[in-house]
Amino acid sequence: MAGTRGQVSNDVNACVDEVIRRVGKNITLGLPLGLGKPVRFVNALYQRAKDDPEIRLHIVTALSLLAPKGSSSLEQRFLGPFVERLYGAIPELAYARDVSANRLPQNVQVSEFFFKAGSYLNNRSQQRHYVCTNYTHAVRDLMALSVNVVAQMVAPGDAHGQPGQVSLSCNPDLTLDLIPLLREREEAGTPVALVAELNRNLPWFGHDAAIGADRFDMVLEQPSSDYPLFSAPEMSVSPEDHLIGFYASALLKDGGTLQVGIGSLGAALVHSAILRHRHNQAWRAVFDHLRVDEHFPVVTEAGGTGPFEQGLYGCSEMMVDGFLYLMEQGILRREVYDHAGLQALLNRGDVTGQVSLVTLDVLRREKLIDSPLRARDVRWLIRYGIFRDTVEFRGGRLCAGDQSVEGDLDDPEAREAIQTLILGDRLTGGIVMHGGFYVGPERFYQSLRELPDDQRARISMTSVNFINHLYDHRFGDQKLKAAQRVHGRFINSAMMYTLNGAGVSDGLEDGRVVSGVGGQYNFVAMAHELPGARSILTLRSTRQSHGKVLSNIVFNYGHCTIPRHLRDIVITEYGIADLRGQPDEQVYLRLIRIADSRFQQELLEQAQKVGKVDSAFRLPASWCNNTPEAVRHAVSLSGDTGLFPPFPFGRDFTDEELTLGKALKGLKAATSTRRGKLATLWQALRARDDESRYGALLERMGLTSPSGLRDKLDRRLVIHGLQQLETPPDTGNSKP
Repeated sequence: MAGTRGQVSNDVNACVDEVIRRVGKNITLGLPLGLGKPVRFVNALYQRAKDDPEIRLHIVTALSLLAPKGSSSLEQRFLGPFVERLYGAIPELAYARDVSANRLPQNVQVSEFFFKAGSYLNNRSQQRHYVCTNYTHAVRDLMALSVNVVAQMVAPGDAHGQPGQVSLSCNPDLTLDLIPLLREREEAGTPVALVAELNRNLPWFGHDAAIGADRFDMVLEQPSSDYPLFSAPEMSVSPEDHLIGFYASALLKDGGTLQVGIGSLGAALVHSAILRHRHNQAWRAVFDHLRVDEHFPVVTEAGGTGPFEQGLYGCSEMMVDGFLYLMEQGILRREVYDHAGLQALLNRGDVTGQVSLVTLDVLRREKLIDSPLRARDVRWLIRYGIFRDTVEFRGGRLCAGDQSVEGDLDDPEAREAIQTLILGDRLTGGIVMHGGFYVGPERFYQSLRELPDDQRARISMTSVNFINHLYDHRFGDQKLKAAQRVHGRFINSAMMYTLNGAGVSDGLEDGRVVSGVGGQYNFVAMAHELPGARSILTLRSTRQSHGKVLSNIVFNYGHCTIPRHLRDIVITEYGIADLRGQPDEQVYLRLIRIADSRFQQELLEQAQKVGKVDSAFRLPASWCNNTPEAVRHAVSLSGDTGLFPPFPFGRDFTDEELTLGKALKGLKAATSTRRGKLATLWQALRARDDESRYGALLERMGLTSPSGLRDKLDRRLVIHGLQQLETPPDTGNSKP
C-alpha cells in the first residue's frame, strides 16, 4: 500500500501498520461525530495502542455511540434482551466502552466536543478532556490539536454506478473541509494518513458527499464483516412534548426553512407539522382550544395555520428521521438552487419551477443570460433543466437532433422553435434538504437505502460550515445562503432558561458538561442575521430531581449557552414567549407567563425584588392554569382517535417493554432519596403476585423463578412498580 492513495485492503491490521509507517507512533486520530466512526479500524488501532505502550494515541471526536448497559440489576435485566435485539450484530466501540468504565490505558486519551446528553456528567477524565467549541470551529480546533490521522466509514459507489467513488454519507459535516487542510499540511512536510472503511449498509448520497476513493490513502474493504448501523431508538413523546411541538408548528411559515434537532421534542414538532398539513381541521381544533393567536400573537406574524402549499426546505446540521417523514408527507418540498440570482427570482415568484419562454425573458431581463444566447448561457440553461439535456450549441446555433435554431430571443420564429424543440419542462437540480450528518432508528436507515434515485437526488449531505453559518463557503456564499433560507425557523432545545433571556443547553453551573454547544449557538445567531428568520428554543417547564419538581425557567443561573442578547422565541408546554426586541420587564413577564404555575409567584417575586418588574404587578388569572392536568386535557381533545400518540413514528420497544419501562422509571423516581428508597423497599417486600397477573412481564425480566436474595428482591420491586402504575399519584390539582 505504500506511496499510493486509494489502495484497497481487506486486512484491518495491515491498515494499522500502514498508518504507523506513515505517521509514526504519536497518533492524533480525528473521527466523525456519531454514526460515521469506522469501528473495525478504530478498534484495531486502539487494541494496537493497548498492546504497545510506546504508541501515544489521542482520539478527538464527538458523540461516541454506545448501547446502554444499565446501572442497576433491574435496568440490566430490562435492557439485556432489548440491547441484544437492536445492537447484537454491531461491534462495540472498544475505546468508548473503556472510557465509560474509566479503564483507558495511560497512553490513550479521548477528547470529545459533544457528549451524548448526561453520559459523562460524572466521568472526571472526560470532563477534563472535553473540548468546548462550536460545531463550525471543530475543523479549526482539530487542526490545532495536530490531527494527523482521519478515519471514516463510507459507502462504496459501485452499486450506484459510481466506481472509484465513495460517499461520506452520514458525515460529510467536517471531513469535506478537513481533507484539503490535511493535504496542505502533508505538502508542507507533516506526515498524515486518511483511512476509509467501506460499509455497504451505509446509504449512498451523492452531490457534495461523493468524493474519489483516492482522496484517502487507504480503503478498508471487508464485505463479510460489514456491520449494521448503530441506531438511536424512537423515544416516547410525552403530552408536554406534544404541546411544545404543537406551538412550534404554528410558527412555521409556508414556503420557509426548517432546522430541528433530535429527540422527542423534534419528533413532536414533526408530528404536529404533519397534523397541520394533513389533518388541518383537527389541528385547528387544538389551536382554537388553546386560543393560540389570542394569547400569543407572534404566530399571526411569524407563522401560519394552513396546510403547506409551497412546502418547506430543510437546512439542518443533523438530518433527523423527521425530515424524511416531512418529505414523504409532501411538506418538505420547497426546492432551492445553487445560484443566488435564480433563487431570488423563485423567491419573488418571477419564475416558477415550470419552464416557459417567460422564464427566458425574466432571466434575460435580470442579465443572467444574453441574447443571442452564447455557449455559456446554453450550458447554464441545460444545467438547471431550462433547456433539455440533449441540446448542443454549435456554430452559434442551438442544436436538437438534426434540427438547429437561432439563439435570438427577439426573433418570433426562433422563440417558437425554442419552445417546441429546446425548452425543458421543469427546473432540475433542486434540493429540499441540506444536512451535515444523520443518526436515527434502523427503519430510517432502511428508508434512506430504499430511496428512489430522484428523491435521493433532492437531498444533499454537505459541510456543516456551509449549513451552520452565513459566511462564504466553497459550496455557496452568503448571498446564496440568504436567498435559500427565507423565513428560517431554527428550532433547538434547552435545559433551562433564565428570566433575563439566557439559554442553558449544554452544561451546569459547576462547570460540568452535559452535552456540548454543537451548532445551537450558530443557528441562534443566524436567526438574528437573516431577514425574517426566528430562533426558537424549546424546553419542558419542569424537571424532577431527587424526588422534587423543579422549574426549568429560573431567575438566574451560573452558566449559559445562549447569551441574553440573542433572546428570541421560547416555547414550553404552556405557550410561546416572544422576546425579541422586548424591554427586560416584558421579557421577565412573558417567560413567567409560560412557566409552571407552581413556580410563577416565586419567579415574579424574585423579579420584583430586583426591580425588573413593577411591584404592583399581579399574576392574571388567565396565566394561572399552567398545570400538568391542563396539558393532558389539551392533548386529549381528540378522544379515541389518538391525535397525539406517544410514538407517532413507530417504536423499537415491545408492549411488555413499554409497561416495564414505565414501572422501572417510577421505581427510579421513588428511590431517588434515602427516605424514598427505604419506603419503596418496605412496600416492595410486601408486594405479591398471587394471581399471576404479571407472569409474562416477570418472565421478560428473567424473574419467573428467582434463586438468590438479590433476584427475589428484584422480583418484589418489579411487582411493586407494576402495581403503582395502576394507582395514579395524586397531584393535588385535578382541575382541567
